Amino acid sequence: MMIREYQTADCKELADLFYNTVHTVNAKDYTKEQLDVWATGKVDSKKWNQLFQEHFSIVAVENGMIVGFGDIDKTGYLDHLFIHSDYQGKGIATAICNQLESAVQENIVAHVSITAKTFFEKRGYKIVKEQRVERQGVSLTNFVMTKER
Repeated sequence: MMIREYQTADCKELADLFYNTVHTVNAKDYTKEQLDVWATGKVDSKKWNQLFQEHFSIVAVENGMIVGFGDIDKTGYLDHLFIHSDYQGKGIATAICNQLESAVQENIVAHVSITAKTFFEKRGYKIVKEQRVERQGVSLTNFVMTKER
């Protein structure tokens, strides 16, 4: 596995990975209705590309395929961390998270799904609060978590 910085040409593959990961990995913790509003399959590629270019964004590549990605902004907000469903539990999220966390000096904040909560807790993140986020009239639970530096 190789980890490299995000490139504009990656955007479509990241959008597909995001959709597929949410609809498979997160399906054990969220309803189909919740998954459908979280990952609609319709990503604004221009906005996503701009966001990934503004943040420190990296991708994990194996056999020419992107198997994971993550990004963090300058304030320490860890925005995305998604790993392909076939590559879960292989250390990819850990490797990406290690690089994202080392890219900033600030405390790190992430809005973490029910599915990812245990992973972040094992990394030393603490729950600040449980929250409900509304998307298209559908409520989803996640956790605001922080890691002190």
